[in-house]
Amino acid sequence: MEFHKVGAKPCSSYLFFAILLLFAFLASFADAAVHFHEFVIEAKPVKRLCRTHSTITVNGQFPGPTLEVRDGDTLVIKAINRARYNVTLHWHGVRQLRNPWADGPEFVTQCPIRPGQSYTYQFTIQNQQGTLWWHAHSKWLRATVYGALIIYPKLGSPYPFPMPKREIPILLGEWWDRNPMDVLRLALFTGAAPNISDALTINGQPGDLYRCSSKETAIFPVEAGETILLRIINSAMNEEMFFGVANHKLTVVAVDSAYTKPFATNVIMIAPGQTTDVLLTADQTPARYYMAAHAYNTANAPFDNTTTTAILEYKSAPFSAKKGQSLKPIFPQLPGFNDTATATAFTAQLRSISKAKVPLEIDESLFFTVGLGLINCTNPNSRRCQGPNGTRFAASINNVSFVFPRRNSLMQAYYQGQPGIFTTDFPPFPPVQYDYSGNVPRGLWQPVKATKLLKLKYRSKVQIVFQDTSVVTVEDHPMHLHGYQFYVVGSGFGNFDPKNDPAKFNLIDPPERNTIGTPPGGWVAIRFEADNPGIWLLHCHLDSHLPWGLATALLVENGVGKLQTVQPPPLDLPRC
Repeated sequence: MEFHKVGAKPCSSYLFFAILLLFAFLASFADAAVHFHEFVIEAKPVKRLCRTHSTITVNGQFPGPTLEVRDGDTLVIKAINRARYNVTLHWHGVRQLRNPWADGPEFVTQCPIRPGQSYTYQFTIQNQQGTLWWHAHSKWLRATVYGALIIYPKLGSPYPFPMPKREIPILLGEWWDRNPMDVLRLALFTGAAPNISDALTINGQPGDLYRCSSKETAIFPVEAGETILLRIINSAMNEEMFFGVANHKLTVVAVDSAYTKPFATNVIMIAPGQTTDVLLTADQTPARYYMAAHAYNTANAPFDNTTTTAILEYKSAPFSAKKGQSLKPIFPQLPGFNDTATATAFTAQLRSISKAKVPLEIDESLFFTVGLGLINCTNPNSRRCQGPNGTRFAASINNVSFVFPRRNSLMQAYYQGQPGIFTTDFPPFPPVQYDYSGNVPRGLWQPVKATKLLKLKYRSKVQIVFQDTSVVTVEDHPMHLHGYQFYVVGSGFGNFDPKNDPAKFNLIDPPERNTIGTPPGGWVAIRFEADNPGIWLLHCHLDSHLPWGLATALLVENGVGKLQTVQPPPLDLPRC
């Protein structure tokens, strides 16, 4: 008699499929890597503009190290503070899902790393590709503490554009011929605007147009006919910039780690905090061509009007007959410093590469006025009141000038249930309606100082309209939201019209960004889903405006379950 073990076959089948599922699950992580780095923050001698300064650097490098990872990889970075200042590090544009503890802004998601102490930032890149960057987020240390963060696609996933022959990070910056921390300290003491920078830089070098700089000008050799990818980062403190390469078209393919529909341009406009990836084909007569950048200035205020340069050098470029010297580089035509028309035309061309998942039904519709202000002094024109007409400069959103706490960080206070550090009554609209971009009554120029946060429910669909004001001066304010990417659905000049302007919104393929500028005297609208619990700083990325108060923070509540809840803080999180 033959007996069949009826249960044996199904059990073995279940086991087989379970093993297959396990292997499939592990395979999804098989290509993911863990990158360990040690960032030593310390002063090193750095010479620029004929003078050597004791400059705060990371691992002795200025700019700092370039981090290269793939989507899905994890970064473990031990920051060791050997400088004389408190410091934190921010990984600009990284989503940091459920992990505000790795985000970095001082007294927002952590207390600072004090001299002699360390803190390990650990985070995973999740569904992000392209160019981001990292920088200090403590006072003005980011003037020299910054570097590129490049996220390649997962292995086997190609770029959505022709593969470049090589890739070059281009970091635009500013250089002060003094200690940037002293520049900030003086401004905060006097209440006046901080001194402007002495040079603009490309990859830390001012270039040929500045004193004592030609020998160190950055040179990028290329072969005739090859296509290269320039990963352009505006890491400057206070200057939006125009950037171009003489006689060469730039094809924009990504901004802020989000792919775009490609388009060709002679020049880009890029604000502090933003990144732009462009393809450049070396299709011109073999020679030497300047890359150049100078300020795009929208405010009625002093600015650094110098021009930084680097050199794109064809390897087959001829030498001059005079002692074998290289030919003088050809210079690009850059727009005028105040050419808002060119800046607007550039940003108007940006579109997501495919149909975007824009929230259509809005739960939270917010209207934020952003701009400067003035604090009246009881003793005008004193040493502490050197702003316009004996006042002190301030800045605000919805007339609230943000005050950073000092006893604890916002996130730690929230997690620990500590009262008295912040309130959650940030106004969703300005307290008084007025002609925002017109002639604003002087009675509305003085903001209220407070630490007010805006609370959002998990997965709420959010729209924010940023409205520039003409208080003191109109200006393009590059607004950066930590922990999120958002869709830029519309913009315009003058006052936002809630009845007619939304009909013009692009809800099909708007660009996805983490930093967006308000047109000077105008408005810009963004949308996103509040799917990342925690406290996330929202601020102007012009660093003169941040200590004046042009900031707030979004408190996104936890959802349901572990995967919708902020993870516990690491054991080495700095204490206040």
